[in-house]
Amino acid sequence: MARESKAHSISAGERIRAARVAAGLTQESLAREVGVTRSAVAQWETDRAGQVGGNLARIAEILGVSVGHLLTGVSAEGGASAEHATELALLRLYRTCGPEDRALIMRTAHRLARQHRRARAAAAAAEAATGKQLRGPKRRLARSAR
Repeated sequence: MARESKAHSISAGERIRAARVAAGLTQESLAREVGVTRSAVAQWETDRAGQVGGNLARIAEILGVSVGHLLTGVSAEGGASAEHATELALLRLYRTCGPEDRALIMRTAHRLARQHRRARAAAAAAEAATGKQLRGPKRRLARSAR
C-alpha cells in the first residue's frame, strides 16, 4: 500500500521529465518537437505550467508513453504501464550491480540513446531532402522524430 501511494505522489511534471530523460531527449529537443519554447518544457517539468494540457497528447506521443501515464502514472487500463514495469525491472537489476557495472550500464544506455536520436534525425533529414515519404521502419522513425 505504501508503495502505491508513493507512486501516486509523483507529479505529472516529474513524470514528463522522467519520460523525457528515458527517451534520451533534452528539454530543448522536446520543445522543438512539440513546437514550444524550452522554458515551457521546464515549466511543465516543475509543475508551473498553464499550457501543458493542450500539448499533453503530443508530449505523450513524442515520449512514447500514454497520456494516462503522464497524468497518473498508470496506463489507460488502470494498471502500471508497460513502460513503467520495464523501468522498474531495469532499476531492480541495476541496484544489484556493483559500481563498475553500474557505470557500464549508464555508458551503454547513453550510447544507445544517442544512436536512436541520430537514426531518427537521419531518417527525418533524408525524408526532408528527398521530398519523398519513407516506407516501413524508416518512415516510422522519421514520423516519431517530428
